[in-house]
Amino acid sequence: MTETNNVINYTLENGLQVILKPIHTAPVVSHWVWYRVGSRNEYPGKTGISHWVEHMMFKGTPTFPKGSIMLEINRNGGVLNGFTSRDYTAYFETLPSDRLDLAMRIESDRMANSLIDPNEVASERTVIISEREGSENNPEWALHEEVNSTAYRAHPYRHMVIGWKEDLHNIQRDDLYNHYKMYYGPHNAVLVIAGDIEVAQVQQRIAELFAPIPAGPKPPSVSATEPPQRSERRVILRQPGTTAYFQSVYHVCAGQQADAFPLIMLGAVLAGTSFGGPPTHRSARLYRALVERQLATSASTHYQFSIDPSLILFSGTIRDGRTLQEFETALNDEIERLCQEPVSEQELAKIRKQTRAQLAYTIERISNQAQWLGLMEMLGNWRQFDTLAENIAAVTAADVQRVAQTYLIPTNRTVGWFEPIKD
Repeated sequence: MTETNNVINYTLENGLQVILKPIHTAPVVSHWVWYRVGSRNEYPGKTGISHWVEHMMFKGTPTFPKGSIMLEINRNGGVLNGFTSRDYTAYFETLPSDRLDLAMRIESDRMANSLIDPNEVASERTVIISEREGSENNPEWALHEEVNSTAYRAHPYRHMVIGWKEDLHNIQRDDLYNHYKMYYGPHNAVLVIAGDIEVAQVQQRIAELFAPIPAGPKPPSVSATEPPQRSERRVILRQPGTTAYFQSVYHVCAGQQADAFPLIMLGAVLAGTSFGGPPTHRSARLYRALVERQLATSASTHYQFSIDPSLILFSGTIRDGRTLQEFETALNDEIERLCQEPVSEQELAKIRKQTRAQLAYTIERISNQAQWLGLMEMLGNWRQFDTLAENIAAVTAADVQRVAQTYLIPTNRTVGWFEPIKD
């Protein structure tokens, strides 16, 4: 067991990693269980299975029948949710601190005893397929799926988390149950508890509830590696609609590599900081170049940490009367400017200040501190949470220019246009 900056970290014999952070500013506790599984761990024919299992773990155990988990948490003054991403799945409950035991009993129980009932599987198939069909009717989502699956050729990041519809029709109950037993046990999980806790008491309860759960089989490693992109790729999606949308993506590094922090600052220069709190996009370059010039109603950049090398996304909603080509040309001009001219120290200082303010705002909440600890551990090491602000602040103008010149090149780009057509 280790303790660093008031964070206690240790691992049970069954493989469950435990991270505890006592915070006594309010009588609140946030309880998270993170599983090292997401769409990254899927393969053709079974895409969407992790998201589906996430749903099924809300459908009951012998101790907590269907519907009772949410009812009990709400009855005890708490909130809960779960989500699946490319790299991980997480469940959380935030409660008054004297009700922590309820969250611990729920999560230990569904880690060991989720039923994956065949009737619930059939019902949830319909729900998830309807969810996917609803997304398909959103032009921005549909365009993103086309761009993403074109940018990736080998890596499972090419599949959307919800999966392909054909796979959702074919996945069976045994597939879901086997996936659950493989990935959703203590051997593949991290328990994070932050808030008003007495550490010794919580550790004893963890030992009682989680230690008896047997470890499952060792999950297979993800060995797929995306080959370098050597030429620009383009897709055009034409569907009924009234608005044109643009997206372009570039391959970039994994979240644990040194270039990740300059990429965060690059995104902030172009589209504003994105750690929560008051928005800053109106002072960023793309807003001034694309929205204020009446080429678009919105323009944004998105980059997030990931286990494997991922993408940085540029997107925009085209203003009525303007064209996709006009938007693309103006966007590329701003990217080229970033490659050719170092960001001024004055502009970078402003962005550092905005980033510090947003991070400070974000981690005021106990639940966000628990979330960041878990997220950083999923991506490599929870200790990076303590140095996140310092690593971002250390980024120089030369760093931003270097990553722009390294990654934002035409041969590394996939471009997508959504051209609306009349019904």
